[in-house]
Amino acid sequence: MNDRITMQVARYLPEGDAELSYQEYEVPYPREWVVLDGLNYIKDRLDGSLSYRWSCRMGICGSCGMTVNGEPKLTCATFLADYAPGPVRIEPLQNFPVIRDLVVDTGDFMRKLTSVKPWLIREEEKPLSEGEHLQTPAELDQYKQYSMCINCMLCCAACPVYGLDSEFVGPAAIALAQRYNLDGRDQGSKLRLDVLSDHEGIWGCTFVGECSKVCPENVDPAGAIQRYKLTAAMDSLKSFLMPWRGS
Repeated sequence: MNDRITMQVARYLPEGDAELSYQEYEVPYPREWVVLDGLNYIKDRLDGSLSYRWSCRMGICGSCGMTVNGEPKLTCATFLADYAPGPVRIEPLQNFPVIRDLVVDTGDFMRKLTSVKPWLIREEEKPLSEGEHLQTPAELDQYKQYSMCINCMLCCAACPVYGLDSEFVGPAAIALAQRYNLDGRDQGSKLRLDVLSDHEGIWGCTFVGECSKVCPENVDPAGAIQRYKLTAAMDSLKSFLMPWRGS
């Protein structure tokens, strides 16, 4: 506990600050300490006024996402020792309004997420008497990767289009839509395609690929978007060549 590192933490009070400022704290960094441990040390021992989100400390809840030395990271999975001798700068996620200190407003993200109907849609419900909707391991593999999203918003913080275009639905929502589109139990892919096949959906993506680079669960939202573009293009071509399909 003798080795210490400087954490430069962004501070912002909406009632009095026009922009972010930074406050420095000296914290210990044992080999097993992550950035979140450093923030908790500050909160518990140095400055109880610091505000940030966290919950599980296990990389599952996705709530502790912040910008660490310019990169979107889960602070519960980012080791302080990797930034020694420091300093290490902690800021709120980019592309989101800041509520206070390191806490960002998730309202727009959640609105866009729900717009793609991220749940199983059935045209007709199967009676319970007929049993479960069984799936093979191969069918599960079709969408399992996209189901690993923890809504940490790191992909949206890394996406330049999400920051520039307020209407762009974002990589997380599109990847989650793919999760249900590829699920054999779902029958709502046409409804989601109507939402995502315009410029604010898949065609707004310029395929920078940063969303997949920062994803802590290897969901690969960039790959989901490109796959969705192919589906949309094929659907459009079929509608042109076989217009009677839509009637």
